[in-house]
Amino acid sequence: MTIIEFNPSDHYRVQQFLELPFRIYRQVEQWVPPLASDIQMVFNQKKNPFYKHSQAAFFLALLEDRSPVGRLAILNNRNYNDFNKTRTAFFCLFECYQDQSAVYNLFNAGFSWARKQELDFIIGPKGFTALDGLGLLVKGFDHRPAFGITYNPAYYPELIESVGFTTQSDIVSGYLPYDIAFPERVHKISELVQSRIGLKIVNFRKKSELRKMVPKIMETYNESLIGTTGNVPLTEEEVNTIANQLIWFANPRLIKIIEKDNTPVGYLFAYPDISAAVQRTGGKIFPFGWIQLLLEMKKTEWVNINGVGILDQFQGLGGTAILFSEMYKSILEGKFKHAEIVQIGVDNEKMQRELRDMGVDFYKTHRMYQRKL
Repeated sequence: MTIIEFNPSDHYRVQQFLELPFRIYRQVEQWVPPLASDIQMVFNQKKNPFYKHSQAAFFLALLEDRSPVGRLAILNNRNYNDFNKTRTAFFCLFECYQDQSAVYNLFNAGFSWARKQELDFIIGPKGFTALDGLGLLVKGFDHRPAFGITYNPAYYPELIESVGFTTQSDIVSGYLPYDIAFPERVHKISELVQSRIGLKIVNFRKKSELRKMVPKIMETYNESLIGTTGNVPLTEEEVNTIANQLIWFANPRLIKIIEKDNTPVGYLFAYPDISAAVQRTGGKIFPFGWIQLLLEMKKTEWVNINGVGILDQFQGLGGTAILFSEMYKSILEGKFKHAEIVQIGVDNEKMQRELRDMGVDFYKTHRMYQRKL
């Protein structure tokens, strides 16, 4: 067993890193590969805005025949540490066969790199951007993941725990069918709250309209993080990169912004789930994969609700009812039959309780892990 750390400019090692999950999951029908363009951005030190403020290290575990059996990335997100006043590393992009030696040696190499960065704590899986799914899957292995959310074999948590990680928190995702008996009172409360405190819903018809709103959305998102921990504000370049990744397959009618006095105070991001097409294309957009993805956007019966929030000062005033009302309207307007509400922290008990009352089944759980270095 050999552990190597490689430079993101080493194309041969990058290719080994990228090909490993295709071998691990070749018999797993639920797994969805990442889009090739997105995962390749991870290694692009010139275009990826992460590298303008932070560092990453990439590791491969190789057998005697030099074939990879495991992989790992360790991040030093300086913006995160500055904002949270911590010295925390992230681990992500972990994939490995059920090989205890490979896991032990991979993480020891990663721990050593993190210590040299003067970091004293590590959490994960947590990736490069706000789009990267959090945690290891610990419940819901029979279901295909929502697009962009991680899937892993059932043995991964045991491997992670064997090198000293303990549970930090759990994150749940819920299933919502279109034909549930949605409480009519939620729509009425939404209308009343909007009228009483002067909120309005901004709807979009064109992607160009949505793109113009990006700077305001960024400002709202960063403002919502004030006073919180475990988050990190986005830079302008990061926001633009995320917008470029999302807008090309977004349905503008499913993106909604809540405004007060022409200032965004809340948002609902929903996207047609294109996971089935990504599986068929192996994550490749070119030369013809993009046709499959566009067709899937029009015919998929699934929608992912992957971003719901409103500023704290409006939550107790009925703002949550607005979000729930618009959430359900998005499902009906898009003529979807299935919705997945993606990754809500278990510490958000109020939202979970209200969603359960509406008929949401929290059928997937991802777990975040932590460890002292």
